[in-house]
Amino acid sequence: MNTPLKILHTESSLGWGGQELRILTESLGMMKRGLDLRLLTPREATIFQEAQKRGLPVEAVPIARKNLPGLITLRERIQTLQPDVIITHSSTDSWLTALATRFLANRPALIRLRHISAPVPVNPANRWLYGTASLQVVTTGEGIRERLIRINHIPADQVHSIPTGIDLARFSPGDRQAARVTLGLPAEIPIIGIVATLRSWKGHHDLIDAFARLNHPRALLVIVGDGPREEFLKQRIAALGLSPERVRMTGRQENVPLWLRALDLFVLPSLANEGVPQALIQAMATALPIVSTPIGGIPEMIESGVSGVLVTPGDVPALSAAMGSVLENPSGGRALGMAALEVARARCSTETMLDRMEGVIQEALRRRDRRR
Repeated sequence: MNTPLKILHTESSLGWGGQELRILTESLGMMKRGLDLRLLTPREATIFQEAQKRGLPVEAVPIARKNLPGLITLRERIQTLQPDVIITHSSTDSWLTALATRFLANRPALIRLRHISAPVPVNPANRWLYGTASLQVVTTGEGIRERLIRINHIPADQVHSIPTGIDLARFSPGDRQAARVTLGLPAEIPIIGIVATLRSWKGHHDLIDAFARLNHPRALLVIVGDGPREEFLKQRIAALGLSPERVRMTGRQENVPLWLRALDLFVLPSLANEGVPQALIQAMATALPIVSTPIGGIPEMIESGVSGVLVTPGDVPALSAAMGSVLENPSGGRALGMAALEVARARCSTETMLDRMEGVIQEALRRRDRRR
């Protein structure tokens, strides 16, 4: 019987969002396919507890910062675990892993997964990290891939765009009124929603400002998620005189599909850093009309006027007008939602993501073997 392939993920980020969810989804999916998976991350990282809850083997290592203790510990664990492949996710763990494995005799194949669209600085150090130390690079959007090839000069056959996959059985159209009853939401009013970590670049503040301008006095805005901007957003809501009957901040929610099914319109007014946001794909799979911005990989999923509406980032009047236009044309909104659903089903299943990632893993192993 063949020994299962050993895959090690590293994640230095302490936060929680689409990046961390992808790591868990991908890892658990690969475990079901018979691979040996493990995650190394700081004990204080949210993903540490979430991995434990989901049954993913996880170990605590001090890699939240680039320092010598973290480097030494990481090197020791890699030598002990002897993984075939290491997949890195954030800057800190990617650098520490590349350095920790640099002079190992039985060096694992490194894969760098780039989740966000922020440009990678062009310098010799990043050229080494992405082009030499990492045998394969995976991005969450085609635009990120193209920039790494064109600007950072990473060989095209070494970089792959693989959008995050979602469980299309879990995220699917459903009974809107039943969802509202379950969640205690009003039955007969327009409900606009966003599901995203409360970070500055997600554009929550623009959404709140646009909602305040909206000519729908009975509409409700639902903000699902938590994060560092929570107090700022609460202050903004209060300053605009929006009551709890108009804007509801729910905090982080486990049953995201139910919240999405309760909505009439999903809005993600991102300003920067996006790959292909998971929440966007989830909303598409729920057949929701979507208003968003052409940031990162979003326009790869949403064709404006066909499968959603895209507005200029930071343009609050345009955002408000787009939201109002969708709400005032329910049949047009349904058409946008059905077109988005078809895109999600065709391109964004978990199985598609896993199939493509397995191909990248096998190519990384072939390149490692050729280097030995």
